[in-house]
Amino acid sequence: MKPTVRVVWPEPGRVEMESFVPDPPAPDQILARARYTLISPGTERAWLLGLPNTPRHFPIYPGYSFIGVVEAVGEEVRSVQPGDLIAAPAPHAGAVLTRADEAVPLPAGIDLEAAAFFNLAAITLQGVRKARLEIGESVAVLGQGLVGQLAVRLARLGGACPVAALDLSPRRLAFSEGAADACLNPEAADFSDRLRALCTPDGPDVVIEATGRPEPVITALQMARPHGRVVLLASTRGVTDGVNFYTDVHCKGLQVIGAHTYARPARDSAPGWWTWRDDVTAFFRLVQTRRLDPRPLITDRIPAQYAPQAYHRLAQWDEKIMGVLFQWPE
Repeated sequence: MKPTVRVVWPEPGRVEMESFVPDPPAPDQILARARYTLISPGTERAWLLGLPNTPRHFPIYPGYSFIGVVEAVGEEVRSVQPGDLIAAPAPHAGAVLTRADEAVPLPAGIDLEAAAFFNLAAITLQGVRKARLEIGESVAVLGQGLVGQLAVRLARLGGACPVAALDLSPRRLAFSEGAADACLNPEAADFSDRLRALCTPDGPDVVIEATGRPEPVITALQMARPHGRVVLLASTRGVTDGVNFYTDVHCKGLQVIGAHTYARPARDSAPGWWTWRDDVTAFFRLVQTRRLDPRPLITDRIPAQYAPQAYHRLAQWDEKIMGVLFQWPE
């Protein structure tokens, strides 16, 4: 097998490119050469820095949004063959080994840069599904990072109206323009009045928490209308203190929905509970039918050898970063 490189975090805050030679595939595996991998900014920054609710076991080989070409297959593999394009939850590396049942063949003709969003889209889709949106319900999405951006777009596709994008960063809100019905800063003096005028006098029907920070969870609970739903989509990096469950949940009759991507069926989708593979396939259909185009969210297209510089910017929480796509040599 040809030698290649991969991203490794040997210790918190340190990023290196490591040379290696891939092993041949086991009977149920495929070997794929990378074309693109996409950073998951919130999760990967948290893991890189060893923030709360992360493994903190180093070294770490990061990444889980891999688009590549099948180079070799194990003797038991029938689902793909060499030359096929696939998506897999595999790390940032020039080549990866993955089980064939974890790889999803790409539809013919799909844009590869758009396809690279498959895993973040699947994560977001399962959270939006768990909200059980009905046409015409109002939705507020707290946090406009990549997951929040996708949540705004998917909620709107699911019939939510209106959809409000909420963030403290004007730059992030600028990415939401045209996708959300309103882009609001929660620290603005007229925020509450504008949100109530947009949704209902009691607040949104559904609040999707997508910041990944513990403090906005309280904001989400207080913001939702009585008998509304709060979806905890982002993985919070810390403990949320000061929740008054009596006033903010119990008396309001709120439904609080945990929406980690692992909280889904391994097989056999059901209404509101789709498998990861079915969500990925649905995302590809949305891209192919031009109902969803994530490419405007790409801010950086970076040759993979410059990954350490990209992670340095991410660790510093560079506001210019949204979607970071690593390009791997063909």
